[in-house]
Amino acid sequence: MKWLYRCPSCGAAYAIEPGRYLCDACGARNAPNLPLEGVLECVWEGEADEARAIAEAGGVPLPVEGKFFPPLPVGDTPLWEPERLREVLDAPNLFLKDDTCEPSGSYKDRASWLVAAFARKHGIKEIALASTGNAASSMSCVGAAAGLKITVFLPAAAPAAKRIQVLQYGAELREVQGTYDQAFDESLAYSDATGVLSRNTAYNPLTIEGKKTASFEIARQLAAALSAPDGRPVGERGQAAPSAAVAFRAPDHVFVPTGDGVILAGVIKGFEDLAALGLIDCMPTFWAAQAEGSSAIARALETGRFEPRPSTTIADSISVDVPRNGSFVLTKLRKHDGRGVMVSDEEILSAQRLLSSQSGLFAEPSSACAFAGYLKAKPSIRRDETVVVMLTGSGLKDIKSAALAVGARL
Repeated sequence: MKWLYRCPSCGAAYAIEPGRYLCDACGARNAPNLPLEGVLECVWEGEADEARAIAEAGGVPLPVEGKFFPPLPVGDTPLWEPERLREVLDAPNLFLKDDTCEPSGSYKDRASWLVAAFARKHGIKEIALASTGNAASSMSCVGAAAGLKITVFLPAAAPAAKRIQVLQYGAELREVQGTYDQAFDESLAYSDATGVLSRNTAYNPLTIEGKKTASFEIARQLAAALSAPDGRPVGERGQAAPSAAVAFRAPDHVFVPTGDGVILAGVIKGFEDLAALGLIDCMPTFWAAQAEGSSAIARALETGRFEPRPSTTIADSISVDVPRNGSFVLTKLRKHDGRGVMVSDEEILSAQRLLSSQSGLFAEPSSACAFAGYLKAKPSIRRDETVVVMLTGSGLKDIKSAALAVGARL
């Protein structure tokens, strides 16, 4: 099995090697205030037997050998079956994919883990990136375990908890007096000038590939949950104990908190791989859940074009003016008849409180956006359909916003 980068737009192929980020031809069309063009995708060539064997053994086929991954317990997060929440909502097939328990408390660890493995494979010593907070704390966490220098460009307005994480992990923090989009541009200028590896979301194709891993987990966990009898044994992280033969099942709906679109693109890519390997026979309906104040992808899904607008939302992790992965993920959403759902900040805070109080899972506002999106779309979903809500960040990362939901004063 041979791995390579391929441009979905023009079909050009490139080796997966340091310094390769975008397609040469399509990337040349990039313009200010618009999503990136020429975003590359990790694909394999040749027979799929090796990839299928990896998946059936409980792993995920990835373009970096396992020996290069840092020693961190990334992935294999629980798929909750929230009994009380199901009763309150009359939703017997609602599941919660809990990535709040990743090492840094964020789904972003999945991408950081793969990028760090790539760096270790190629002898790279420093990684730079821009972030609204979670990618920065994630890469800093993984870098600490991997022995890599991490330089992060972070808006000064990012929640304190995320800034403190970066510093605790020993990374270099460069605060930007501006938006995430400005931090993105500054980090690219830094990596271009120094030659260090860029982990910038979407720009580095490995960030999308790393985030597909949750789809493989969901398909395995869902198959186990829906086939196991009542009283089944439980695994060490709250999952159903696996059977001798690994089975896979796609949910009917997946709700994903969406800012720049990379998590959503990764989740879709994962299910596409599962379908290509013959491990699932249908694709889920994918929902791009966005805050009304930062909803470029959902709006483009409706109008067919991206319109730059200043982003304003309490959900800082999904607050972006220009979704860097917007064009790439929009193509995938249209291909699979995906949908967008926009919710207000008030709906996000209400959903955060409901989720915490009725399931015991405390997620930050960006994750609560996915749950709020589900609540808004619920009337259009049949009661017997399976729904997975992606919860991608711990509520402890932004207690200032969480305090607003409960009327507390800090």
